[in-house]
Amino acid sequence: MPIDYKETTEPSYYSGTKYGYSARKVVEDFDLSYNCGVAVSYLLRAGKKEGNPAEQDIQKAINHLHFELDKLYKKSEQ
Repeated sequence: MPIDYKETTEPSYYSGTKYGYSARKVVEDFDLSYNCGVAVSYLLRAGKKEGNPAEQDIQKAINHLHFELDKLYKKSEQ
């Protein structure tokens, strides 16, 4: 049975507390690439998800930024 996307909720660690912006909406609004979008999401949730220390999320963001740089370097070499 398919999941009704309208009924699923985003975890609170992906939303800001002051204005309520969600990481997904920020990424979508800025039309970020996959790797940059994932990196932004990890940075925005850093230290907020239970069981995931901020350092771990920041390192994951850095990894995705490296993936994006690798992609850009390879593209510029063609």
